[in-house]
Amino acid sequence: MGYNYYLAVDIGASSGRHILSHLENGKIIIEEIYRFYNGNDIENGHRIWDTDRLFNEIIEGMKKCKDAGKIPVSMGIDTWAVDYCLLDKDDKKVGPCYAYRDSRTEHMDEEVYKIIPQHELYAKTGIQKAIFNTIYQLMADKVNEPDRLNNAKSFLMVPDYLHFLLTGVKKQEYTNASTTQLVDPDTNTWDYELIEKLGFPKELFTELSMPGSYVGNLLPEIQEKVGFDTKVVLPATHDTGSAVMSVPSTSDDVLYISSGTWSLMGCELLSANTSAEAEKANFTNEGGYDHRYRFLKNIMGLWMIQSVKKELEEGYQYAGRGNDEDYSFAHLCEKASTEAIDSLVDANDARFLAPQSMIREIKDACWEKNLEVPETPWQIARVIYRSLACCYKDAAKEIEDLTGKFFDSINIVGGGSNAKWLNELTAEVTGKNVLAGPGEATAIGNLGAQMIAGDEFADLKTFRACVFESFGVKKF
Repeated sequence: MGYNYYLAVDIGASSGRHILSHLENGKIIIEEIYRFYNGNDIENGHRIWDTDRLFNEIIEGMKKCKDAGKIPVSMGIDTWAVDYCLLDKDDKKVGPCYAYRDSRTEHMDEEVYKIIPQHELYAKTGIQKAIFNTIYQLMADKVNEPDRLNNAKSFLMVPDYLHFLLTGVKKQEYTNASTTQLVDPDTNTWDYELIEKLGFPKELFTELSMPGSYVGNLLPEIQEKVGFDTKVVLPATHDTGSAVMSVPSTSDDVLYISSGTWSLMGCELLSANTSAEAEKANFTNEGGYDHRYRFLKNIMGLWMIQSVKKELEEGYQYAGRGNDEDYSFAHLCEKASTEAIDSLVDANDARFLAPQSMIREIKDACWEKNLEVPETPWQIARVIYRSLACCYKDAAKEIEDLTGKFFDSINIVGGGSNAKWLNELTAEVTGKNVLAGPGEATAIGNLGAQMIAGDEFADLKTFRACVFESFGVKKF
């Protein structure tokens, strides 16, 4: 039997993968057909993305579809937010594609606030301040590398650029554009008044396209390389936008956590909340599918346990124990649940963003507060998981206070939905039901935008209902 296959290329900051899907007996079936490494390179002292290598990996993964005899009817790419490429009149890149962790944006907030005060900027855009936001990156171009902007004729976010390389068509996708801090949440278009005020070239910012829009078919030279032609259709190209699409609930009032390296906790709103209270609580209004707003807060997430796991496996802290100990996430989580230590740290404290030793930092934070200092890997894991659950509780209360809504459940999607004890803790601490899954949320949401565009589903609600039927959830 022939199926309509759809291809999601989901690229995160550390890896990318190609996920194929089709509908079978009313359920979404997915399979990973290719995975590849991603990471920053250092070039001239700056952190950059090697977009040529990324594009070659996209081509290699597409070839696997041909090898498997599963030719997709459409494909789409999602990535992280805020980063971009500038192209000249010949469509060649102007300088590198800088990575958001690069230090070039230091003090660029001050340059922006000379032109528009921080409070006014939030009221205009609804986007929380993060020093790596596109607005500060473009200011770094203007101040330190003016030739980049002077020579640029096109501005494309990373997934827009990769779609352009596939099709020769330039489209600027809405959900990712909203993370630039240059989009008006009332009109869902570029805020040209703000762009001109900041001195950025207005012609770089063209009409925004929604998820589900057709970009184009593959260029002839790409067809030759991969062995087939297909439509390129925009998903929510911001990975969090795709992840939230796959929250398996048909309710209009859903509280979710997109749980991975970061925990992005929020709800969907039909209009942005740009109030002073929302700004003070550091909430953001990112554009979502169907012009829904992802009103959410960034919480540290599983970064802390990922860092501890890496240290343990490399034997920095527990020399002499060898690497025969099981430091898998599942084992760390399970063993943490059996410990007795009740110490807590503020998981959102900037001290945990990039410490030399996460284990040392957690111990120091406990010692400074005269709390019991965790000694074993399992005690350290317990402190992290319990601290995260408390952050979720606080954020849930803030969301309810700011929106006037009450949520009886939290939907957790993404890799963190597999952390069983953390899910149990979250349910216990927040007093809410926790519905965990699917784990492959971003790729599934990417596929959803394509499948709605391909008339496999009528709308977002029917797609989400099918996600629930296909992947189920675990209830805590």
